[in-house]
Amino acid sequence: MSLDLDLTRLHAVYASGLSPECVVEDVLARIEVVADPGISIALVAYADLIAACRALPPFDPVLKPLWGVPFAVKDNIDVAGMQTTAGCPGFAMTPSRSARVVERLSSAGALLIGKANLDQFATGLVGVRMPYPVPRNAIDPSLVPGGSSSGSAVADAQGIVTFALDTDTAGSGRVPAGLNNIVGLKPSVGAVSCRGVLPACRTFDCVSVFAGSVDDTLTAYAVMAGMDEEESYTRPITLGRPGAMPSGLRVGVPREVDLRFFGDAAAADAWRAAASLLRFLDVGIVEIGMTPFLETAALLSEGTWVSERYQAIRAFVESHPTDLHSVTRGIIEGARRLSAADAFAGSYRLQDLKRAARPVWERIDTLMVPTAPHAPTLADLAADPIGPNSALGLYTNFVNLLDLAALAVPGPWRTDHRAAGVTFIGPRECDALQASIGLTFHSASGVGMGPARKISAPIAATDTPLPHDVIELTVVGAHLSGLALNGELTTLGGRFVGSVATEPCYRLYALPGGPPHRPGLLRVPDTDGLAITVEVWALPPEGIARFVSKIPAPLGIGTLKLADGSRPKGFLCEPEGVRTSTDISSFGGWRAYLAAVG
Repeated sequence: MSLDLDLTRLHAVYASGLSPECVVEDVLARIEVVADPGISIALVAYADLIAACRALPPFDPVLKPLWGVPFAVKDNIDVAGMQTTAGCPGFAMTPSRSARVVERLSSAGALLIGKANLDQFATGLVGVRMPYPVPRNAIDPSLVPGGSSSGSAVADAQGIVTFALDTDTAGSGRVPAGLNNIVGLKPSVGAVSCRGVLPACRTFDCVSVFAGSVDDTLTAYAVMAGMDEEESYTRPITLGRPGAMPSGLRVGVPREVDLRFFGDAAAADAWRAAASLLRFLDVGIVEIGMTPFLETAALLSEGTWVSERYQAIRAFVESHPTDLHSVTRGIIEGARRLSAADAFAGSYRLQDLKRAARPVWERIDTLMVPTAPHAPTLADLAADPIGPNSALGLYTNFVNLLDLAALAVPGPWRTDHRAAGVTFIGPRECDALQASIGLTFHSASGVGMGPARKISAPIAATDTPLPHDVIELTVVGAHLSGLALNGELTTLGGRFVGSVATEPCYRLYALPGGPPHRPGLLRVPDTDGLAITVEVWALPPEGIARFVSKIPAPLGIGTLKLADGSRPKGFLCEPEGVRTSTDISSFGGWRAYLAAVG
């Protein structure tokens, strides 16, 4: 048995009579199959899991919106009767009461499976600073998993749970999402109670959510959010309801001069593919100078906030210094060199940067940035434990300091078949707007979750009859189902008709440039040609018009000769465009070529 733990599908099988005990058994089987000892620090005892299932009232997803839904929590979040280690066995303590957020989720019917691994004391963005086995990146085990919420992210990406709780101070709820191809929702500061959560920087810590879809993160967030009279830093919030992406939306993107990828060409390629996809979503694109944001990001490692980390575990650090991971101890003990005057200086500088950043939000409704500017390997980190970690926070560190909300979603995959993603950021209480944008972008990208997609196989054709006025369009390369630009078709109402070969009268070329990288299909004499695998899509007339208007030279639209005898319109390339290109006709199609070159 292997269930789809997407919340909507899971509730559908519950409605048909499946028991939550069966889901628990399936989850435990997944843990065995994944066989990653770094994901969890502790699992809920089997007898307690079954007891929790049997304690659920009759299935009612309205009264209990998370009825029977499995989840995990990062091990700096208290669960009554289970140790909280924060990634440090010497620190372990057993609370008698669960964190407020766990209480709310459990009251909504969610089933806690276990506590997830993390960078010790939530200090790091790489996900490896721990005395336990390191969670394996769900896409490529040679990469860092991202942190500090590495166990939570990998548990969700591997399909072990429907959603997982993490904490986000500098990007811990976003960087692991980007590196593991899942959604990471970082709420408005104060929207979710941190009572029962070991602080990193208490003034702006957030409890965040990982899930496979924007919808699932939102459902969990709606349950979690709300004032808590026992926690001084909660603040009232109106969540709103996500819907269709509003027209006239203004999306900010960093100026080219402000983009940094630390030598990672595949990360830069993925960003450009994401920006290309954004242009097809009927939004206004505004280039934004990132100086106040990047200067704020740099502040996070300075006095005020390092001192907060120290204060959170001060008594333990002073009495058990050798129990800390060496890198973690070096960072946190750095606060001893700082004075109260340093802390105030940092606070004053932050206020200046908040003022400098404020006018940006008069020009845009959301800011889209790369979630992670590079994807460091474990070997990179072994050579330099600090540099790759610092680089990962470039586009995340400033968000909580500036009181912003953020949503990380998967985007077009990197050319090396590793995950990439983008993050949408906006002012406090814009959570629903970011969700609307993220839903549209994620859908348009055609990207799934976790390790399920590398080079996607063609999707199945629909059995539903097509409207009579649609126009068939043949695509050859980056618009094939599951590839970088397929979202340009689906966003315009495109529907997949089928995969088919051309007649043997074409040559296929890998064109220079990119990303996204594209092929060119050239009509040649029958004696010189080969059959090339293509896809046929159907678009409404208005969609065809918008699509064709944005096709760049040397590509154009002509009439293709397909092996089934049909003659739809489709992509062709001008002869001049292939003069300096590589002939890849022998591969029989663009998807086969991509798979071969890796």
